[in-house]
This record gives sequence, structure tokens and C-alpha cells, in this order.
Amino acid sequence: MNSLRILYIGDLGGTCLQRARALERLGHDVHILSPNRFTTTSRPVCKWIVETGGLGFEGYVRRRILAALPQTTFDLVWVDNGALIGPFLVRELQRRYGTVLNYNLDDPFGSRDRHLWRIYRKAVPLYDLIVVVRQENPAEARSLGARRVLKVLRSADEVAHAPRQLDNADWGRWGSDVIFVGTWMPERGPFMAELARRGVPLTIYGEYWHRAKEWPVLARYWRGPGLYQSDDYAKAIQCSKVCLGLLSKENRDLHTTRSMEIPHLGGLLCAKRTTEHCLLYKENEEAIFWSNAEECARKCFQLLSDTELRVGIAARGRNRCISNLTTNERVLSAILHEALSVHCHFGFSARQL
Repeated sequence: MNSLRILYIGDLGGTCLQRARALERLGHDVHILSPNRFTTTSRPVCKWIVETGGLGFEGYVRRRILAALPQTTFDLVWVDNGALIGPFLVRELQRRYGTVLNYNLDDPFGSRDRHLWRIYRKAVPLYDLIVVVRQENPAEARSLGARRVLKVLRSADEVAHAPRQLDNADWGRWGSDVIFVGTWMPERGPFMAELARRGVPLTIYGEYWHRAKEWPVLARYWRGPGLYQSDDYAKAIQCSKVCLGLLSKENRDLHTTRSMEIPHLGGLLCAKRTTEHCLLYKENEEAIFWSNAEECARKCFQLLSDTELRVGIAARGRNRCISNLTTNERVLSAILHEALSVHCHFGFSARQL
């Protein structure tokens, strides 16, 4: 594919920024414009956006984005997430630049986030391509009038999730037996507390765990908030013997970005048994799966007692992750081809899911 000039409307952090950087590595000229720079991150404003779907923000964000656009042309507009990007803005971007696609890692058609996706849903029929990651989402998007929908798998990043060189200080700082990096959710508290009750040596990083009813049990295992620096996250995964992959029930997850990031970093993925996880990795050979806390605890103890088993599964899991083509550069290339109406098959995601 020839180099494209891409207007990238998305956050300046997390996996969103990783995708923008991956597009640059693919040789495209990417201009990033973040809607978040026009809104405050204060707690009352964030709550207002979730509770009302950004009532009063759509026109304001549209005007600010249009005013911030550079005096240049673009071949394509990539809207990442797009919770505050309404139909009038999508229409104007199409008028100026042509193709506008939306990539959404969240579950904008589910019920977990209350009214957060109100503006997004109004814009769905306008996009030239809607890209989603859940098996229910394509039908849901079409029911709202989406013209073209592509389902892909989530992806690890070739740079952010490349294994690091580790020294003794890294092992001393980040070494752990069984780690989970992620935000507290209602179903996660009882699960982790049951692992603790069974004696699993846990390490937890993430937000809001103090809200858990099980906090008196889990407090001793909590090491701090989420790991947002890519080096910290990478080293924590690499220095852990077992890495838990917990899903969000309300978000209807059958896999998450952790499902790719952990193996790509060389960590051992120990996750809930789902149809998508079982398509991604061979159970007990490339990853470990479980159905409940009792089975998870039993398998954790087995892994902790057998170094050769752990190392072998982690190595095979990394090889499988790479061969699945579930990395940003591969998946984003496929999305661009689809957006520009180039028919292509991009490995595991397109063939199997």
C-alpha cells in the first residue's frame, strides 16, 4: 500500500496512541488530533459524559476539532473510539477528506457504560467503515444503520509489547508469582479473593480495587495503580511466573488486549476458557485456561512448581501469538485495505472469527 496522509482522531495515550504509532511505522503520515484536549478530565465532567452521553458537548467538540484542523489534505480519517464524535462532524470530515472509519475497542452497543455511547451511536450510519472486536457487535452496528462492518481481534503492539532486556534490579522490583494488571470490576473481587483464600501468591496492579467488598482480603496483594508506562507494564509481565487474563462480564469479553500482550511479551497467559481463547491458543500447550477460581488456583500451583513447563508454554504462546498475526501493524494494515475497498485476507482474524 502506498503511503497515506491520515488524520487520526484519538487519545494521546494507551493502546490508542500505540495504534497511531503503528500506522506511522507502516510508512503513513499521521496527524494526531485528540478530542480529549478540548474537555476536562475532572470527575464531575466525566460523570456527566457517562450519565448523559455528553449532552452539550457534541457541538463544542465539533467546532474545536474543525478549528484545529491543519491546512492540508488527508487521504483518510481514522476515528479511534469516537464517544464524542457526532454525525455532523463525521459528515463534514467526509466532505473535506473522503473516507472516515471508526475503530472501537470498547463495547459501544452494550449496557455497561450507561449513556456514554449516545453520540457515537448516532454517528454509526455515517461512517464508511465500523471496526469492532466483539462477536455481537457487527449485527448490532448494522441494526443502527452501519454500512460496512469489520470484526477484528484485538492486537499487541510490536514495540510497546516487545520483550525487554532485564537486569537484577528489574527482577527485584517486578518479580512476582501470579500477577494481574487491570481495573477492579464487581466480578473480579470475589474471584481474586477466592484465589487468595486458596493460598495463591497474588500481585495486583490496577485502579479502584479499594471499592471491592473483598478489599480487606485483597489489600495485602495490591501493589499500586495501573501500569501505564510501557516499560513498567512489560517488565512486570516478563518478571512474573504466571499472568492472569481476566475478562469483563459486562463488556461481553471473550478475549482482551491482555490475551495478545502477555504472550507477545513472553509471559505465560492464564485466562478464562472461552471460544475465542481456545481458537487463539492450544490449551495447556500455548496458554493455560480455566473455568472458575478453583481450577485457576490448581493450575497456578502446578505451574509454580514446574519451571520447565512454564517456560515451554510461554515460549510456544509467544510463537503462536506472532503466527496469529494479532499485532498492530498486521491488523491495522488489514483495516486500511478494507476501508479503501481492497479485498484481502489477513490471517487468523479474518479466517476464523
